[in-house]
Amino acid sequence: MIQIKNWLRRRHNVGALPDTVWEAVEASLPFLARLDPASRQRLRQLAIEFLEQKEFSGAAGQELGHELCLSVALQACLPVLNLGLAAYDGWVGIVIYPGDFVIPRSVVDEAGVLHDYEEVALGEAWLGGPVVLSWFDDPSEYEGANVVIHEFAHKLDMLNGDADGLPPLHAGMSGEAWHDAFEAAYADMCARVDAEEDTLIDPYATEDPAEFFAVTSEVFFVSPEVLFDEYPDVYRQLAAFYRQDPLALG
Repeated sequence: MIQIKNWLRRRHNVGALPDTVWEAVEASLPFLARLDPASRQRLRQLAIEFLEQKEFSGAAGQELGHELCLSVALQACLPVLNLGLAAYDGWVGIVIYPGDFVIPRSVVDEAGVLHDYEEVALGEAWLGGPVVLSWFDDPSEYEGANVVIHEFAHKLDMLNGDADGLPPLHAGMSGEAWHDAFEAAYADMCARVDAEEDTLIDPYATEDPAEFFAVTSEVFFVSPEVLFDEYPDVYRQLAAFYRQDPLALG
């Protein structure tokens, strides 16, 4: 990470990084192939600015190599490609673990008894705080999930408070249309998971509306045809929110 910072200080533009570095990372993120050359160049520039603004930390012995940091930056910046990096203002920390990690939790039951437990997680985003991510060298370990896009979708959801599946909508977007699209899709997804149906979208989406928004955001960018086939109204709402249409590009 120090060497990346040095490159940025010397050149302060996309050209500071050799094309071979960018190409190696982009090749590991095949969904970026949908972007046209101009959009890909803008994404690279956003990633450079993101790396300048954020502070990466490795936890539990995780080494922070160039490709890891660039990969996180490119994926984090994809959702804000047409929204601007200011959407990630107000916090700086990104913590990377080698693989999944354990989060201590507490819950009070109906009798008022406090229970402590541990939850294994791939990522977590904190309101006003850092983003915590797992990192696997073998992409198959993610089992189809995109942890980076997922957690940064939560960050966008938190722009108007706690994550609840309703980020601040742009002028011209209808809150009613958003609610109708997401409520119907969420109810359908929950019913299918309760019926033990195999679904193309990660069943974790049924945890709550905030997770449904984050999971469908992952699918929107990584496998947009799946989201459009399953829940076209949700796809259209996300296209309006992110100001991107991956299917039109692909």
